[in-house]
Amino acid sequence: MTPGRDRRPAKPSRPPRRRPESRRETPRKPPATDPARRAALDVLRAVSERDAYANLVLPELLRTRRITGRDAAFATELAYGAARARGLLDAVIGACLERELSKVDSTVLDALRLGTYQLLRTRVPEHSAVSSTVDLAREDAGSHVAGFVNAVLRKVSEKDEEAWLAELAPDPADDPIGNLALRTAHPRWIARSFAEALGDTGAELEAALRADDSRPEVHLLARPGEISADELAAVTGGEVAPYSPYGVHLPAGSGDPADSEPLRERLATVQDEGSQLAALAAANAAVEGSDERWLDLCAGPGGKAVLLGGLAATSGARVDAVEKAPHRARLVTEATEGLPVTVHVVDGRDPGLAEGYDRVLVDAPCTGLGALRRRPEARWRRQPSDVPELTRLQGELLAAAYRLVRPGGVVTYVVCSPHLAETEGVIAEAARRGGADVLDARELFPGVPHLGPGPYVQLWPHRHGTDAMFCAVTRKR
Repeated sequence: MTPGRDRRPAKPSRPPRRRPESRRETPRKPPATDPARRAALDVLRAVSERDAYANLVLPELLRTRRITGRDAAFATELAYGAARARGLLDAVIGACLERELSKVDSTVLDALRLGTYQLLRTRVPEHSAVSSTVDLAREDAGSHVAGFVNAVLRKVSEKDEEAWLAELAPDPADDPIGNLALRTAHPRWIARSFAEALGDTGAELEAALRADDSRPEVHLLARPGEISADELAAVTGGEVAPYSPYGVHLPAGSGDPADSEPLRERLATVQDEGSQLAALAAANAAVEGSDERWLDLCAGPGGKAVLLGGLAATSGARVDAVEKAPHRARLVTEATEGLPVTVHVVDGRDPGLAEGYDRVLVDAPCTGLGALRRRPEARWRRQPSDVPELTRLQGELLAAAYRLVRPGGVVTYVVCSPHLAETEGVIAEAARRGGADVLDARELFPGVPHLGPGPYVQLWPHRHGTDAMFCAVTRKR
């Protein structure tokens, strides 16, 4: 007994308490995924499920979710990169499955694409790429898919991109186009159309496809009369474009240009330098006689109409801009506010306008194969069957242009595609029927190198740093 303390009576004994049975293990709530990967997967799902455009969905997601800085840059790399590389990613994923790729749930497949892209084309650590993708798949498709996603990505991670290509790509000796198509994440038919336009299936084709598979710089147009290219470059931190007197290049990953003050103040707009050069060619080609009535026959969404309108304002000309779709016509109206541009919501094939134009620009709807690097999912959405319908429309628009232009006036034909059926194939026949002579367009692209034998101009990402823009200039006899 401890000195100084009274002994307390012993407590009556109690039967031992039964410990409660341990609860059955339940899945823990998955950790919150990071906002960049969440946004990237939501973009891929929008593209797959709603035929959305990644370059429209992502900026809106970043704004509404207030994703900025490094997270925004990471989300952009993942969303655009995975959308652009879908064919390559699907080939690798398919090699890791015991079922057909078409049997995989769409939501799960988009998650696998996101994870595979991180494993093959980024420096994200393997464990982070796999675990974060599993978490996203579990959130969107349920816990039952976690094991499947984990197993597939573990198989993917066993090889790097080059090892997978060595296993999956066709033998370059037997199928050089097919080999380059897979290595640069292009459908084979698009790679073939590039090869036919270039007249090459080797080093230059590879350079063109690799440039088309890279993330492009943002190009800005300094609106004539509002701001110079030097001033715009100084304000935005960009560089003056090498060829267009109104162009500025922003480095890739420089953020959303719409947030910059010059664009908010309508001093500048986003426009590829190739588009600027084509519009300048249309405005500068020599006409015989008057030079006061200009027509932009396919104006939506208004990029070239802005440049034409700015140039017309300095020369005393006026521009009629035709756009069939009302919502695109509204964009043209907004973009050209304050310029001598009148917008007509009519079909360019039969616009009902008075004949006698001095200049007509036909920036025709096309496959857009020349701007695939700016529209990540487009290469997998377009099909060879799209080409005949588009060439028919292009021919009809050119026929209308030759009816509307006066003798001695100029018709400029522009498409953002190198596909021969949409370029030389269309304009040669249309000019013959329209009673027009084909001019040497190269003279209207001063300082631009590597323009080939003419008379047409075909720009290329790997040669000029622009979209693959085609331009033909003709004068009506």
